[in-house]
Amino acid sequence: MSASTHSPVLKHHFEDLGQQHACERLGIWMFLATEILFFGGLFGAYAMYRIWYPHEFELASSHLNRTLATINTIFLITSSLTMTLAIRSAKLGQRGALIGNLLITAALATAFMVVKGFEYAEDFHEQLVPGPGFGTHYHQEAVSRGLDPAKIQLFLCFYYVMTGIHGIHILVGIGCILWVTWEAWRGTIPPENYSTVEIVSLYWHLVDAIWLFLMPLLYLAGAGMKH
Repeated sequence: MSASTHSPVLKHHFEDLGQQHACERLGIWMFLATEILFFGGLFGAYAMYRIWYPHEFELASSHLNRTLATINTIFLITSSLTMTLAIRSAKLGQRGALIGNLLITAALATAFMVVKGFEYAEDFHEQLVPGPGFGTHYHQEAVSRGLDPAKIQLFLCFYYVMTGIHGIHILVGIGCILWVTWEAWRGTIPPENYSTVEIVSLYWHLVDAIWLFLMPLLYLAGAGMKH
C-alpha cells in the first residue's frame, strides 16, 4: 500500500492520489471542452457576419478603445504567469509563495474587470450601444460611408455579448482563485495535492486564451480605419 493511500487529502472512493488527480484532470478537461464548444459557436457566428458585413464591422471596431483593451491584455497575460508560478509553489510546498501568487492573480483579474467597467462606461457615454441608445452621429457616419447602421449595431451586439460572457467567466475565476487561496491559507493544499491549484489554473488559462481571440476579433478588426 503506497504512502499516498494514507494522505488526508485522498478521497475515500479513490485508491491513491494518482488516480484521484487523473480523475480531477479528466473532469476539468471535459468541462473545458464544453466551454470551447460554447465560445466556438460565438466565434463561428461572428466570423460569418464578419465575412458578410466586413466594412460595417471594421467601422464599428474602429471606435472601440484599443488602449484599454491592450492594458487588459497585459493584465491577463501576466495573471497566467502568476498562476503558473502558483502551481510551482504548490508543488514545492512553498505556502507563502503560493498564497502570494494566487492573490496577485486575483488582483490582476480584478484590475481587468475594473478597466472593463471604465470601458463600458465610456461606450455608454459615447452612445456606442445597440438599440434605441445608438448614437445618431454613428448612424450618420455609417450612412455617409454608404454603410448600414443596423449592421454597425449588430457588431456591437457581438461585442457586448462576447465580452460580457467573458467577464462573467473572469468573475467565476476570481471566486475559484480566492477559494484556493483560502484553502492554501488553511494548509489543506500539501505538495502531494497541488493538482487542486492546477485544476483552477487550467480554467484560468482558458479564460485568458479566449481573451486573446476576442482582442483581435473585436478591437483590431478596424485598426486601420480612422475615426
